[in-house]
Amino acid sequence: MLSRTGERIADRVGALPEGLRQHIYRVQQVALDLARQHSIEEEKARLGALAHDVARTMNGEELLRNAREFGITVHPVEEKVPILLHGPVGAEILKRMDGLDDQDVYEAVYWHSTAHAGLGPVGKVVFLSDKLDPQKVSRYPFQRELGDLAVKSLDRAIFEFLNRELVSLLQKGSLVHPVEVEARNDLAIKML
Repeated sequence: MLSRTGERIADRVGALPEGLRQHIYRVQQVALDLARQHSIEEEKARLGALAHDVARTMNGEELLRNAREFGITVHPVEEKVPILLHGPVGAEILKRMDGLDDQDVYEAVYWHSTAHAGLGPVGKVVFLSDKLDPQKVSRYPFQRELGDLAVKSLDRAIFEFLNRELVSLLQKGSLVHPVEVEARNDLAIKML
């Protein structure tokens, strides 16, 4: 049974374009599987996955405007790559408009694109589930290895993903959000 907030989020997701909705539902299934395997609260993982892309259809100008209106600090990398704000903006929309008051779900939505140092278990599940959507295999050809690793250790899977993603961004000459580097280093310190 969905809570009132869950119903509002489901309604919001129902209004998204079909392709994005299908992505969200695939991510939700992966999140449920990972949550079960790691004994993480399934309802929180399900709701975080359902909610993660509620602001994904906003264009860069809308994301920047909303971020400023919500008091979200906009990093210079986000100024240049505003799509990175769809998690933070989405989390704030859910909090302000849909009554989301669960910190684990809020964090999962907020950081699902970049991760961040100290990310909690629900956030880790949603972060990885977004990358493990089977339709993203061409973007992440190492997805099978990542999925196998995620079953064993969420931290090791995120560490592996961030290592590969950072190398890819650097090879392309793309901007790298420092929070990704901090997340990677935080995990490296814990695993050393």
